[in-house]
Amino acid sequence: MSLLEATIVNIKELDLEAINEVKDYQNKLTKPQGSLGILEELSLQLSGITGQKFPDIEKKAVVIMAADHGVVAEGISAYPSEVTPQMVNNFIQGGAAINVLSRHTGSDVFVVDVGVATDLDHPKVLSYKVKLGTENMAQGPAMTKKEAIQALEVGIKVANDLTGKGYRMLATGEMGIGNTTASSALVAAFMGVPAVEVTGKGTGIQGEVIIHKAKVIDGAIAFNQLNPKEPIDVLAKVGGLEIAALAGLILGAAAKQIPVVIDGFISSAAALVAWKIAPRSMGYMISSHCSAEMAHRKLLQYMGLKPVLELEMRLGEGTGAVLAFPLIEAAVKIVKEMATFESAGIAGAND
Repeated sequence: MSLLEATIVNIKELDLEAINEVKDYQNKLTKPQGSLGILEELSLQLSGITGQKFPDIEKKAVVIMAADHGVVAEGISAYPSEVTPQMVNNFIQGGAAINVLSRHTGSDVFVVDVGVATDLDHPKVLSYKVKLGTENMAQGPAMTKKEAIQALEVGIKVANDLTGKGYRMLATGEMGIGNTTASSALVAAFMGVPAVEVTGKGTGIQGEVIIHKAKVIDGAIAFNQLNPKEPIDVLAKVGGLEIAALAGLILGAAAKQIPVVIDGFISSAAALVAWKIAPRSMGYMISSHCSAEMAHRKLLQYMGLKPVLELEMRLGEGTGAVLAFPLIEAAVKIVKEMATFESAGIAGAND
């Protein structure tokens, strides 16, 4: 059995007994039932994920998967591929938005090279390079099925390594010029909609360039003859190495009963792939925010994910995910630290 197959088998349904226990306990807290909204929903989900009444999620990290995309040759990005390794360098130097926000929220940053189109040699970069970027999906498959599985297993290995080091909550981050194109292609393929409905600004393109980007995506989907019932095949033909690795990270976290916080549109496209590969993985995902990328809300609704935040962000890197960390931790603390009607000597709603 391969690492991917073993991981999928180990993804369990959420612990309903733990969920019901916490739900009963929530109703005893000094507040009207349901009055803390999404915080209460999060605490139930976290208990179902971990099987614990008071989950320990204090040690947390964002994993930035980095890779390049051959489809950039089609003129679909405002930035060249050279920006990918430059931004990786910014991450490891601590100067990017994700570094600032991770320091603010007390989380660690891990940068993984899955397929940057140049050799990176730095001790702070986890090197799991599958290949030097994907091929141009407009002219053929972005990668082979073997390469897609290899990238998925990179994410699983990183999840296994970090959970082994005591991390109890992970977030998805990414860097790769051209990856909104791959993400839109995946979403269009799985949702069965024209690319124009799920194609946005990405790095900041406008007008005719967006229309061109959508045409490139539609052409790639048609040329590669995608079968939505074969998610790894779809991933291989129009996806990205970092998207595959993020999907693997989600699957790996789920198999270890660890919550994984999903960032924006690209990370949600990876979550879509993970869900299609292993439907049970959905229960382990927490959507951090709804980004300003036009298709993100539509994708979240399709998946049935409710975002914690709405900040009109579309940066990626995991920035929205780490901003959600404190609220997710607050959901646990409410249950753990809030008084019950009995302990506070207050008459409850049923008294």
